Amino acid sequence: MNYRITDNLAGAIRLDEIPEVSYAEFYDDVTARLADERCHVAHYFALPEGGRLRFYCLLLDDAEGRVLITSHAMEYYDDTVLPSLTARHAQLHPFERDIMERYGVRFDGLPWPKPLRFPFDRRDRGSSIDNYPFYTMEGRSLHEVNVGPIHAGIIEPGAFRFICNGERVLHLEIALGYQHRGVEHAFETTHNRLRQVCLAEAVAGDSAVAHATAFVEAVEKLSGRERMAEMERERAVALELERMAMGIADTGALSTDVGYQLGQVACEALRTMTINTTQAWCGNRFAKGLIRPHGTDHPLTAEKAAMIRRNVAQIARRYDEVRRDLKSSPTLLARFEQCGVVPRDEMRRIGGVGQAARASGFARDIRASHPWGVYAKQLRHEPILKRHGDVMARLMIRCREVLQSASYVDRLLASYEQKYAAVGNPCPAPDYEAPLQASSLAFGLVEGWRGETCHVVVTDAAGEIAACRIKDPSLHNWLALALAVRGEGISDFPICNKSFNLSYCGHDL
Repeated sequence: MNYRITDNLAGAIRLDEIPEVSYAEFYDDVTARLADERCHVAHYFALPEGGRLRFYCLLLDDAEGRVLITSHAMEYYDDTVLPSLTARHAQLHPFERDIMERYGVRFDGLPWPKPLRFPFDRRDRGSSIDNYPFYTMEGRSLHEVNVGPIHAGIIEPGAFRFICNGERVLHLEIALGYQHRGVEHAFETTHNRLRQVCLAEAVAGDSAVAHATAFVEAVEKLSGRERMAEMERERAVALELERMAMGIADTGALSTDVGYQLGQVACEALRTMTINTTQAWCGNRFAKGLIRPHGTDHPLTAEKAAMIRRNVAQIARRYDEVRRDLKSSPTLLARFEQCGVVPRDEMRRIGGVGQAARASGFARDIRASHPWGVYAKQLRHEPILKRHGDVMARLMIRCREVLQSASYVDRLLASYEQKYAAVGNPCPAPDYEAPLQASSLAFGLVEGWRGETCHVVVTDAAGEIAACRIKDPSLHNWLALALAVRGEGISDFPICNKSFNLSYCGHDL
C-alpha cells in the first residue's frame, strides 16, 4: 500500500511504518486523489534525515474520516527537479513554496515560485522581504496601491499590493513573513515539555486553545496514554468558548467598519463577558495555561461549571438580539451582500478551510469529518453552511456558530453541577515527563475557530521531539482573501479583510 491509513482517534505511527514511495508514484496518486473533492491535504513538509530529505504528506478523506500518510525522499543536495503538484492542485502551493524556501528543492511548473515566510534558516539568504517579487501589470489606466506592512492598528505586519483600474481591484498580492519568529525551530531546541506547550499557545494568540490542543493531542498520542472523558469534555468547552469570543469580536469589527455603532458596542461588551468567563475558569482571558498534557491545573468544579453555563446562556441570548438587528439593517445589508464573493469551486480549488469555506457552501469542518474526543463520542457536530460566499455569508456563519457553540457548552457542562457537587473533579495534574514513542510521528488535528489546525510532531531515536510542523488555517485562506477582492472597489477591502480575519503570526510562525 502507498499509504498508512489511520484516523483522528488513533495513536502514533513509527516512521519506518510510513510507506516511502517514488516521487512518480506519489505525484500520480496524490493528483488522482485530490481530483475528488472529498480529499484534501492536511500537511505536506520535508525533514532532513541523514544525508537526505524525507517528505511527509497527510491527506484527509473527508467522506470516510480517514487520514492517509505517505512519504517520498531525495538526496539533500540533489539537483533533481520535481514536477509541481501545485500546477495541478492549487491547494499545494503553500507547502511546495515552504519546502522550496527552506531546502532549495525545485518544483518544475510551480506557478507561484515565491517566498512564503522568509524563515531565518532559509536556503537562499539573498531572498529577503525587501526584494519580494510582487506581480506587476502594465497599462496606462492601471495604478498600484500599497498597504502596509505597518498598519494603523496594533496588529502584525503584512504587505498588500493592489493593482487597480480606477477604484476597481484587478489583482491583490499579499506578502507576509515580516515577523518570522522561528516557532517551529524552538520546538527542536528545547526538551522542556511545558515550554513546548507554551510555544504552541503562542503560535497565534487568538487561537491559543486550538493550537495548544492540537499540540497536546499529538504529544498524548506519542505517549500512548488514554485521556479521561472529563479532559476531553473540558477541552471541547474551551475550544467552543474561544470560538464564541472570536465570532463575537469579528461581528463587532465588521460593525465598526461600516459605522454600525450598536453592533460594535454590544459585541465589545459580549466579547469581554466571554473572555472574562474564561479568565474566571483558568486565570487567563485567552485560556493560556488551561490545555496541558495528560491533565490540567484548572479542573472544572461544580461552581465554575454553573458560572460558565449562566454566562454563556446570557451571552447567547443577548448576541442573538444583535444578530437579528444586523439582519434587519438595510445599510449594513447593502454593504455586505454580494461583496467579496468567493465561489464554492474556488474555495475548493485553493484548499479553503473553516468558516470561510463553509460560507461558500463547502462543508469542511474537522469536528464533523474527522471527529475526536467528545465530537466523536457525544456531540455529533453538524456544520453550518451558507451558499453565497460573500461578506454577509461569512458574518452569518459566525453568528450561527456562536449560538451553536453556546448550546454545546451548555450540553457538555449540564452534568457537572450534580456530578461534582459532592466529589471533586477526577482530572489529574499535568504530566510533562511522560516518555514518548521513539522514531515516530503523531498529529493533532482540531477545528479551531478559524478552521483546520494541524500539528505534526516527529520524535527522534531517543524519544525527544525532533520536529513540530504547524499549519494554521490562515495558511490556506490568505489566497481566498486575495480572490475575494478581485473586481471589488478598493474601499471594500477593509470589510473583506475583516470577514476573513486571518492571522499574520499564525502564517509567519
